[in-house]
Amino acid sequence: MRFRVYITLYLVIASCAVEAQADTSFFLSKTIREDIVDFRVDRLGNMYLISSDNQLKKLGPSGDSLAVFNDVKRYGKIFSVDPTNPLKILLYYKEFATIVAVDRFLNIINTIDLRNLNIFQAPAIGLAYDNNIWVYDDLEAKLKRIGDDGSLIDQTSDLRQVLDLAPDPSVISDQSGLVYLYDSLKGVYVFDHYGAFRKHISLPGWRDFTVIEKNLLGRDQHFFFKYQLDSINVQKEPIPKAYNNAIKITITSGFVYVLKQNELEIYTHR
Repeated sequence: MRFRVYITLYLVIASCAVEAQADTSFFLSKTIREDIVDFRVDRLGNMYLISSDNQLKKLGPSGDSLAVFNDVKRYGKIFSVDPTNPLKILLYYKEFATIVAVDRFLNIINTIDLRNLNIFQAPAIGLAYDNNIWVYDDLEAKLKRIGDDGSLIDQTSDLRQVLDLAPDPSVISDQSGLVYLYDSLKGVYVFDHYGAFRKHISLPGWRDFTVIEKNLLGRDQHFFFKYQLDSINVQKEPIPKAYNNAIKITITSGFVYVLKQNELEIYTHR
């Protein structure tokens, strides 16, 4: 049921090529104005805001402040936040190849220095199905699964021996028994949980790539895109004009989050 809600919302939003005040499906319910350069939303509706000075702030669904992570100097700049599990949020510091797991209060649970595994260049990480961590090792061209203790659990073979061009992913998403690596230049690479390569899908140039069940979603400056795994065609619809100049757009059950310059607009489904 939740899957149907997500997809219905996506298609409704994508088909609304009208001004926000003329859109009867969604209305602007809240605007958060502060220093925001990136954000993520978990399945409970909590928002994780990253400021230009690298502070991470957690807000509840109503916008109230719940926690702040101020340890901004020890590990460098936050590259990505993965709140797939709201009780174990992954902060990735790409420059120092370090993953910091924090709890729902943004207290540190543990830290993993990937360099101890001889992983020095990892363009993307993501939570695995078993609550461990997927890491793409760019130098070895391998997808690796790492434990909380920093141990290597599993890894693929050298993808340069399997593919014409190895991926350079910006996103790793583990959904419904499959692992998706998104490379904005080459498209999507799909693996199973055992690390076996399944397929490559040429969907380059997408922004805000996400996976809901087996539906791949993204956008460019003008259109929303939806591709259902094993289908032939990509569906696309115009982005509503109210979302013009968006830096990032995230769609969840009943809400659309639109990041613009130093403000986060939250649209609610009527």
